Amino acid sequence: MTVPTDVFATYQSIGNREDLSDVIYKISPTETPFLSGVEKVKAKAVNHEWQVQNLAAASTANAVLEGDDATIDAATPTVRLGNIAQISDKVAAVTGTENAIDRAGRDNELSYQLALKGQELKRDMESILLMNQAKNAGAIGTARKTASVLSWIGTNDAFGASPGASPATLDGLATRTDGVQRAFTEALLKPVLQLIWNEGGDPDTIMVGGANKQAFSTFTGRTGTAGPNEQTTSKKIVNNVEIYEGDFGTLKVVANRFMRTRDCLVLEMDKWAVAYLRNMRRWDLAKTGDSEKTQIICEYALEARNEKASGGVFDLTP
Repeated sequence: MTVPTDVFATYQSIGNREDLSDVIYKISPTETPFLSGVEKVKAKAVNHEWQVQNLAAASTANAVLEGDDATIDAATPTVRLGNIAQISDKVAAVTGTENAIDRAGRDNELSYQLALKGQELKRDMESILLMNQAKNAGAIGTARKTASVLSWIGTNDAFGASPGASPATLDGLATRTDGVQRAFTEALLKPVLQLIWNEGGDPDTIMVGGANKQAFSTFTGRTGTAGPNEQTTSKKIVNNVEIYEGDFGTLKVVANRFMRTRDCLVLEMDKWAVAYLRNMRRWDLAKTGDSEKTQIICEYALEARNEKASGGVFDLTP
């Protein structure tokens, strides 16, 4: 149809008000399974230290003569370990004008930006704790770094072909050497679970990236029921593994967006902690002009209480 002459439409109108929703839609993930799942403890120095204890190896030669004098057995001393506290921060800055104007979806722009920065800082910390990073004591002009999970695990691990290798030392001073990647299978996981059990560990969590979480859901186990399970009564298809019950215990299977996709971590969560020299805090920075600046800062170190209680399957196809 033809539009009548001189009909005034929105295309010519100058004074129409905008229609901007008062809701801001954010979907960026904020779950930090490792950081949220381990214990929080207090650090009192930049070099945070703790001790681990191992028993002497079992002896099959422990037989003594009747009436013999007692022989003193050698003591097994503790091992002293430590990690360096790393500083991570986020800074938000907003001009005076931006804070003064009327805006949609939030009342105060600086407060809104600080809420976002706090979530971003937690994501950064989760990624740092799970990356392949050795500790660094730092210096003037060099930032300190805390040794991540991957620099501690080495007693109970499986890795790809050359050059794949565990850290040269299991004290946070060395990193893993990545090897040839291969598909994640249950056959790779089960020997690691047995190695941990041999050492006395009791892991409770398997942590993987998204692709290998899907691969995990294809494991058959002894029941041979891999693949989706169609529940006709509820009109639902279930293809998800949240609990793995194996020969050496029951473990939660957790997907983590912020770990390396090539890794599968098998963790006894209470054998890890984050020690805070300064827990996450915020303060206003000096005013140098027409803006407000606020810093959120955290100083923390990973505490690997005994890496023999955990393990990993590494060099997986993401």
